[in-house]
Amino acid sequence: MMELRHLRYFVATAEAGTVSGAAARLHLTQPGLSRQLRQLEKDLGVPLFDRSTSRLELSTTGRALLPQARDLLQRADALKVAASFHALGRLERLTIGAPTVTLTDVVAPFIATLAPDDPTTDVLGADGLTPAETLRLGADLAIGTIPAPPPLHGTALAVLPVWAYVPAGHPWAGRDRIALADLLNEPLILLPPAFTARQSWEAAVAGAPHQRIEAANGTVAQALAAAGRGIAIASDDPRYGLIPLAVETDGRLLSIRLRAVWDSRHAAATTIEDFAARLGRFIRDRYDAPVT
Repeated sequence: MMELRHLRYFVATAEAGTVSGAAARLHLTQPGLSRQLRQLEKDLGVPLFDRSTSRLELSTTGRALLPQARDLLQRADALKVAASFHALGRLERLTIGAPTVTLTDVVAPFIATLAPDDPTTDVLGADGLTPAETLRLGADLAIGTIPAPPPLHGTALAVLPVWAYVPAGHPWAGRDRIALADLLNEPLILLPPAFTARQSWEAAVAGAPHQRIEAANGTVAQALAAAGRGIAIASDDPRYGLIPLAVETDGRLLSIRLRAVWDSRHAAATTIEDFAARLGRFIRDRYDAPVT
């Protein structure tokens, strides 16, 4: 008998593009996920993936069934949440999906301010995912930078800076901002392409050549900067005594525009919208950040 979890594995693998990527996202082993996918194919009686090449790709049938699988999962999740909502008269649990940096520096501090009668709040890592993809993975509220189409609703949360981090002894340490053109002459420590700070940086430099060191995340990038290996480009809160410099580019400051997105059909859509508004106020107060 087909199980919903198998459909969830199928959708996650299709979106990740690889079994290894999906397994990491789902917190499963790669062999275990492969077995589950083959079981789903056996239950449905059709091949969902083309395994004739070195890269796992959706079969023609898999591409045709993917939208229906997504729709079924969304409906099943909505049914479960709606049943709980109507049984309790309120939303008991709320999952916020966001990139790792946002979860660490923004969402977790916000959760610490919640009252006892607020929903129990959990998080879902969503590096490299659009808000729509994050919602499909089970989040009730997704945080990202991309507006989502109806029936999804969204609201602007805040505009947060992308910083150039330098050690206290650096010649620029006494400044509060630096021109992007000047940064291009320095060794730079960048985050992986899935990070929003990296995406904002790449859009600003538009392919201009520069010396770069790749770091696994913002914490490691700042550690390398503290060790004198270069200037870290990140949106994380400061660490290791580093000095954050705003980055000027084309008459504006390099930044990330955070948005909250949720499904208007959610049984607790009003509660989620209120949560998004509260989160936005928290972010703007914490970072003295504008909405637009």
